[in-house]
Amino acid sequence: MTRELEGTILRGREMDPVEGRVVVEDGRVAGIEETPTDSTDIVCPAFVNAHTHIGDSIAKEAGGGLSLDELVAPPDGLKHRLLRDASPAELVSAMYRTVRFMEESGTAAFIEFREGGVEGVEQLRDATEDVPVDPVILGREEVEAMEAGDGFGASGARDGDFDRERNRTRDAGKLFGIHAGERDPHDINGALDLGPDFLVHMVHPEEIHLERVADANIPVVCCPRSNLVTKVGLPPFERLSEATTLALGTDNVMLNSPSMFREMEFTAKHSDLPADEILRMATVNGADIAGLEYGVVEEGKRARLLVLDGDSHNLTGARDTVRAVVRRAGVSDVKETVLDA
Repeated sequence: MTRELEGTILRGREMDPVEGRVVVEDGRVAGIEETPTDSTDIVCPAFVNAHTHIGDSIAKEAGGGLSLDELVAPPDGLKHRLLRDASPAELVSAMYRTVRFMEESGTAAFIEFREGGVEGVEQLRDATEDVPVDPVILGREEVEAMEAGDGFGASGARDGDFDRERNRTRDAGKLFGIHAGERDPHDINGALDLGPDFLVHMVHPEEIHLERVADANIPVVCCPRSNLVTKVGLPPFERLSEATTLALGTDNVMLNSPSMFREMEFTAKHSDLPADEILRMATVNGADIAGLEYGVVEEGKRARLLVLDGDSHNLTGARDTVRAVVRRAGVSDVKETVLDA
C-alpha cells in the first residue's frame, strides 16, 4: 500500500523544514521529495514519551499538596496504596484510556516503569493490545517482571541494591533505566555505578556526576512538569545537554497528562535549549533509548508520523515551523496520526 503526505516536512534528525511530500510504502518511508505543494500541513515524526507511569491513570490529580515521598515513594506512597486497592479490570481500563489519548495526541511509543510485577506487565499489554501505540515495558520490583517485559525500571539507588536486577537485565539483553537525582544528588553515583542504559530526572547533578554521565555517554530523560508538581526543582537542561543526549517524559499520569506537546512547550519556556533540540528530545532521542526504528522522518525508517494542520487557528501565520510545533502546537492541531506501521 502506498500513500503520500504533503506539506512542510520536518526532515531527518535536524528537523529541517522542507516543502514536499513523504511517500509511505508498506509502513515505511520510501522517499522524501522536495517539491512545491499547496498543502499547509506539517509532517513530523510521532512522539516517543521516554518516561511514564501510566498505572497511575486510576488516580489522576490525587494527592494535591503532598510531597514527593508522600505521593510516590515505595511501598506506601499514595500511588502505591491506590494501585493495590484497584482491581485488575479498573487498572486495565484506566490505562487503555490513557494510551488512547497518547494515540490521539501523536505519541507512537512510551517507555513505562511498570508496577505490579509480572501481573502488572501483562495488564499493560492487555491495555495496549488494540491501540497502535508501542509500549516499552520495564518491569519493577522483581526480576521476573523484567523477563516478562522489555527490561527493568529501578526506583532509585537509595531504595535498595539493584546489582542482581542489573546483571540479569544485562544478561537478557534488555533495557535498564533508573531514577536518579530527583530530590537531591545523593543517589546519582549509586545509579551510575550500575551502568544503566539511561537515567531519569537528574534534577540535582553535581559536576562530578555530569563528568561521569558524559564519559559513559548515558542518556538522561527529563520530566520537568512532574518535577515542578513535586516541588523538587527543574533539571539544568543546558548543562545536561552539554554532557549527553536528552529525552522527554511526562512521568506519572497522576500528576500530568501524557501530552508531549505540553512537555515540549514547558521545556522550551523554562530553558534556553533550541526548538529543534527539544523536538528531538520528544521524538528520536527517546526512540534511540528504546531501540525503536522511528522517531524521525527519514527514508527507510518506519512511518510513525504526525500530521498537524498548519492552517489551524492556532498555527496559521507561524514564521518558524519548528518553533511553532514545539512551543505552540497542541492536540487540537493534530490532523492525522500515522501509527499503523
